[in-house]
Amino acid sequence: MTEAQARGDVVDLADFARLAQQRLEPGVWDFVAGAAGEERTLAANRAAFDRLHLVPRVLTGSARPSAETRVLGRTWAAPLGIAPTAYHTLVDPDGEVATAAAAGSAGLPFVVSTFAGRSFEDIAKAASAPLWLQVYCFRDRATTRRLIERAEQAGFDALVLTVDAPRLGRRQRDIRNGFQLPVGISAANLAGTDGRSPSDHARDEFDAGLDWSVVSWLRSISPLPILLKGILHPADARRAVDVGVNGVLVSNHGGRQLDGVPATVDVLPAIAAEVAGAVPVLLDGGVRRGVDVLIALALGADAVLVGRPVLHGLAVDSQRGVQQVMDILVDELLDAMLLSGTATVADAGPQLLLEPGPSASRGPARAAPRPEPAASGPSVGLRRQDLHASLSDPVLDTMNFLNEVTTRFPRAVSFGPGRPFGPLFPDPTLMFDHARRYLAHLEADGSSPEQIRELLFQYGPASGIIGDLIAESLRRDEGSEVSPDAVVVTTGAQEAMLLTVRALIAGPDDVLLVSTPCYVGITGVARLLGVTVVPVPEGPSGVDPATVESVARAELARGRRPRAYYVVPDHSNPSGNTISMAARTALLDLAARYDFLILEDSPYRLVSPGRQLPTLKGMDERRRVVQLGSYSKTFFPGLRVGFVVADQPVTDGAGQQTLLADEIAKLKSMVTLNTAPLSQVIVGGMLLAGGGSATTHTAESSRFYGDAMESTLRLLERWFPAERRESIGVRWNAPAGGFFLSLEVPFRADEAALARSAEDFGVIWTPMSYFYPDGGGQTSIRLSVSYLSPAQLEEGVARLARFVTAEAGRCQQIGPAALPPP
Repeated sequence: MTEAQARGDVVDLADFARLAQQRLEPGVWDFVAGAAGEERTLAANRAAFDRLHLVPRVLTGSARPSAETRVLGRTWAAPLGIAPTAYHTLVDPDGEVATAAAAGSAGLPFVVSTFAGRSFEDIAKAASAPLWLQVYCFRDRATTRRLIERAEQAGFDALVLTVDAPRLGRRQRDIRNGFQLPVGISAANLAGTDGRSPSDHARDEFDAGLDWSVVSWLRSISPLPILLKGILHPADARRAVDVGVNGVLVSNHGGRQLDGVPATVDVLPAIAAEVAGAVPVLLDGGVRRGVDVLIALALGADAVLVGRPVLHGLAVDSQRGVQQVMDILVDELLDAMLLSGTATVADAGPQLLLEPGPSASRGPARAAPRPEPAASGPSVGLRRQDLHASLSDPVLDTMNFLNEVTTRFPRAVSFGPGRPFGPLFPDPTLMFDHARRYLAHLEADGSSPEQIRELLFQYGPASGIIGDLIAESLRRDEGSEVSPDAVVVTTGAQEAMLLTVRALIAGPDDVLLVSTPCYVGITGVARLLGVTVVPVPEGPSGVDPATVESVARAELARGRRPRAYYVVPDHSNPSGNTISMAARTALLDLAARYDFLILEDSPYRLVSPGRQLPTLKGMDERRRVVQLGSYSKTFFPGLRVGFVVADQPVTDGAGQQTLLADEIAKLKSMVTLNTAPLSQVIVGGMLLAGGGSATTHTAESSRFYGDAMESTLRLLERWFPAERRESIGVRWNAPAGGFFLSLEVPFRADEAALARSAEDFGVIWTPMSYFYPDGGGQTSIRLSVSYLSPAQLEEGVARLARFVTAEAGRCQQIGPAALPPP
C-alpha cells in the first residue's frame, strides 16, 4: 500500500494529479502539465471518450475475465503500457528507474523517452517487462544511431519513432515561467542538454524534413521492430504498413500546436480498418480510466499507452505510486470487462458500444474489405473526423457541459449561467403594445399600410429596419454620435461577432487579439472561422495597455498582423473587471499606432448601477472602434436582437468608398438574410416607449443586479473573514456592476472539482479555465450573480463556502476542514 493510499487520498487518477500538483514546484508542474495546446488536445481526447458508452451485459458466465494480451511476440499482463514522457527525474530522483521497476512489477511495457533522465543501462537493469525506445530523428543521424545502439545493447525490444513532431513548438508556460531544467537534470543519454528543455533541443537538433525513407534508414542500422507514433490519418497508416513498419501508434500529441486536432478515438476506427490486422495498432492520448482502455479495444486498438498519469504517480510516491496508477487502470479494465461480458481481450469489439459507429472488429475479421459507399438507401452516419475540426474543439462543448451539470443536479444552486433574472422580464402582453407603437411610428413617418405589411411579413434589408432608433439610443444612453448607416442589426451579438471577425480577418497572417480570460463566444467564432486567436493576458486589475502593446509588437515581429482586439471594457465576462479611463485612452492610441481595430462588446453597462465610464466608441475620434451590442440583457434574450456599429470607411480598387457596415451587411445576407422583423419591431417600440433611450427600461434591473453583486460580496466577506481567507488562500475581486466576479481558490478548479461541488455540496460554478484560449485559470472560478434570487444567493454562497473550505482542506491533506456558521 502506498503512502497516499494509506492516507485515503487516492481513489482514481484525478487524485494523483491533484496530489502531484501540490508536491511539485509550480514551474515543474507546468512543465509536466505541458503546453496549453496539450491541454486542449487532452480535453478533446477526454470529450471523445466521454461520448462513448459500453453496454452492460448480464448472465454471461464471465466470472474471471482475462486481460492478458500479446504484442510483438511478448506477453503483457494487460493491453496497457507506459507512454514516453521526458525527464522523470524532474519529479522523482529515481526517475525512469523507478518507473521501469513499477512497470515490471505490473507486467506491462515501458516506452522510454529519448529525453530520459536516467541512462538506458540503469533503466534496463531495473526492468523485468518489455522496454521500447521512443526515438526522435536528429539532423545529425550519428546521434540517433548511437542512441539506438545503446538501447539495443541494453536489451530494449523495439523502436518507436515519433513522426508527428518535427519540432515541439512553443511552450508558453515554460517561456512565461522562464523555466529551465534544474542543475543536475538532463537527458542522460544525450550530451549537452543540461539547462535546456526538450523544445530548445528540438528546435536546434530535430530533422524537420523527414520523409518515409527514414524507415528504411532505421532498418539499415537496427534489427529491432519499428513502430510509428503520431498516426492520425488512415492513408498514413496504410503507407506505414506498406513500407514495412511493425506497428502504429494513434497519437495526437504532436498536433498540440494546431487548433482542432482530431481526438484519438475519433480517428482510431478508420485507422484500424485501414491496417486490417496487418500490424498492431496502439492508442496514446486521453486514457484516464480502465473503461477507456476497453473502449479503445472495442474501436480496434490492440493496446493503449498512458503517460502523464505515470508522472503524477511517480511524483506522489515514486515506484509505488506508478505501480498504483497501473493497478487502478488494470482493476478498472477488469471491472469493465466483467460488466460488459467480455471474457478476454480478443473478445472486445464494436458490439460493446452503445453507438459503435464505424469500426473494425478485432482478430481475423479485421481483414474484411472496407465497405463501398451505398448506392442508395438511408445514411449510416458520419464520422466526426470528416466534419469541420472546430466541432472537436472543447470550447464548443463548454455550454453543453454546464447545461448537463445543471440538469444532473437540479436542486443545486447554480452560479453558472450568465443569464438575466427571469422575474425582471416584462409582461408578455406589453409586447403587443410595443409592436403597435412602432407601427404607429412608421405610419406617422408616411409609410402606407401596404408598406408596413411588406416590412413585417417579407424578407427585409440585411442591415435591418431600426438602425435609426439604435443610433439615437446610443447617442442618448452612451454619448456616441453614429450614423444610422453605420448600424447593422444582427441576430444577437454572437452573430455580430461572427460577421465582424469574418470581414476583418483576410488571410492566415491576420490574427485576432483577445483580452484573456475572455468570453467563450468570441473564441468559438474564431474556431469556426479558422482564425488564429492570440491571448492578451489581463493583469490583476484587468486590461493593461502595456501588455496589449507587447503582444501586438511580438505578433508583428513574427510576420503576423494584429487585425482586431476584442475586449469587454465594462464589468467583463468572465472576470468582472472594468477598464480604467486612462487605459481606455491608451488603448485607442495603441489601435491607431499599430493599425488594428478594437471590437468593443459591452452588454452589462446599461444594467449596472451608478455612472458608467464612457464607451470606447464614444471616445473614438479616429474610427478605431467597432461596437458590438445586444438587447438580451437590457430587454430580454428571447428577442435575439443585437447590432454592430462599423463606421470605418472601406475603399475599393477604383477609389469608391463604402462603410464597413455595408460589407458586414453583405456577409449577413449570406448567413441569416436579415434579422427577424417582428423582433426588430418590438425593440423599436421599446426604444420609442423610452423616449429613444434603452435605460428607461433598465432602472429596476440595474438596481437588482447591483444589489445582487453587493449581497454576494457581503456574503463572501461574512463566510471568509480576512483571517480565514488568508489561512485558506481564497481571494476575489469586487466588481461595481455586471453579472460576474472571479474567485481565486487554493485548488484545481476543474470539471472534477465542479462535479464534487455539485454532487456533495449542491452548488454549481464555472471553471475559469474555460475562458483561457491558450491555457490558464486552473485555480479560479467564475461566479454569476444575475440568475439567483436573494434567498438563493444566500444559500448558494453558504454552500460554496463549505465546498471551498472542504476542498482546500482536502488539498492540504488534512481532511475536510470544518466550517462553522459565520
